[in-house]
This record gives sequence, structure tokens and C-alpha cells, in this order.
Amino acid sequence: QVQLAESGGGLVQPGGSLRLSCAGSGRLSSTQVMAWFRQAPGKEREFVAAITSAPTFSTINIKYADSVKGRFTISRDNAKKMLYLQMNSLKPEDTAVYYCAASSSGVITFQSSTYAYWGQGTQVTVSS
Repeated sequence: QVQLAESGGGLVQPGGSLRLSCAGSGRLSSTQVMAWFRQAPGKEREFVAAITSAPTFSTINIKYADSVKGRFTISRDNAKKMLYLQMNSLKPEDTAVYYCAASSSGVITFQSSTYAYWGQGTQVTVSS
């Protein structure tokens, strides 16, 4: 079993920054893809970013949604079982509950249904 717990959300002004963290525990393997998703009120959960620990099945080991490219940076520390999301130049449309997820495989996918493990989510609100 894998457990995930997010932290670091909060209220920030447009143009500001936040760093989200996700602490993993249990049988979390460094070969599993880890990702961030988000869900705004009334909308479906959407892919934000994903990372593998090494280029195994994919030649690209980090992927971002177009809406966050150049503003968000995903990283992981396998020794600590930690996942991070540095979010800069935040916009009101980034407001959502952000979820950490881990896949059962080493292949990056964009569909939430392919991720087996989820955290409880952390609220990010971008507002003046």
C-alpha cells in the first residue's frame, strides 16, 4: 500500500509563488511515476505535471500541462519519498485543489484513472 500526503497550499496574490510538497510512505517505489493533478470547483480533475525517476519507457521523463509550462516545476527526492511542485507567476485560474498521485507503472500518462494512489489534496487559492 502507498500513502500520499500533500502540504503547502494556501492563499497567494496573482504573480506570487507557492511550493507544494507530497510525502510518500508505504510501498512507494522510485520507479513509479508521480504526478500532480488539480481540480477547480465544477470542473474535472486535470493533469498538471508528472515525473519519472529515470528515462525508462519514455524518452521524456518530465511532462507539464501547456497551461503551466514555464511557470511550474516538478521535482522529486526518491531517498525521502518526496514530490514537489514549485509554482511561480500564479494566476487566478490556477485556483484549485491540488492532488499528488502515484502510478502503478513507470510510464507517464495524462489520465487520472491510470494513477492508483492519491493524496487528500491541498487547496491553492490565487486572489487579490
